[in-house]
Amino acid sequence: MALTHRLVEKTGWKTSSFITCILSCLGFLMLAACLPINTPLPPLSTDTPAPATETPTSTPVWFPATATNTPYPTATFPITATVVLEPEYGSLIFSDDFSESGAWQESRSSLGSAAVSNQQLTLALTEKGEYLYSLRREPELGDFYLEITASPSICRGEDEYGLLIHFTGSDNFFRFSLTCDGRARVDRLYKGKPSSPQPLTYSGAIPPGAPSSSRLAIRVVGRQMDFYVNGEYIYTVSDPSIPEGKLGLFLRSQNQEAMTVNFSDLQVYEARP
Repeated sequence: MALTHRLVEKTGWKTSSFITCILSCLGFLMLAACLPINTPLPPLSTDTPAPATETPTSTPVWFPATATNTPYPTATFPITATVVLEPEYGSLIFSDDFSESGAWQESRSSLGSAAVSNQQLTLALTEKGEYLYSLRREPELGDFYLEITASPSICRGEDEYGLLIHFTGSDNFFRFSLTCDGRARVDRLYKGKPSSPQPLTYSGAIPPGAPSSSRLAIRVVGRQMDFYVNGEYIYTVSDPSIPEGKLGLFLRSQNQEAMTVNFSDLQVYEARP
């Protein structure tokens, strides 16, 4: 206190002012002593780069490339030059109402029969897996357009019936088939070797089962053959291997039951290119 009085007397301050100043200084010193020591914050994980590894981590490949480009298999179908919706034809060459026998081959055996009567040609089979056909004796046809009505009365499943065209022998002809389950196809037998330019295909134009009736039509111009059922275009096949031949009708039984189909109202016209 003596020192304080001397400083007060020397400086001329009042005692109370001096004491207030001293207390303020002591307060600041005590507050500084309570504050934490200012230490640097630890660096964030992103501030310190991770050491590089000798072998980097591989990235998953979800769609690895193949060693060779393997294309998907594709079905091969006959290519048609144009889509034909309606047949074009000229004047009538001949018609056949099946009122007289003699124009068609007729036969009868324990396996089946081919007979003309009641204005129709009836083909009938009694055994499974048998094949029967009847040829018209004349004329031989090259380019033409024809229509004929086929009416199966006993028929089921894969039983087949239809037309033979450009028939030059039992080992050379085209065959337009309808099945009793509503499909159609075109087969070729050339020099004894069978093939199917148009395999079996379902069509809504073909009524399945029996009894039923369908109007079959074929237009042939050169190598191109167009096929129709009940006024609806089915498909086109291009094949120059057999340019002309006779006309025939056929059926083939695939089931245990008998099979019978009646053919009627044949009309053959000139074909227009």
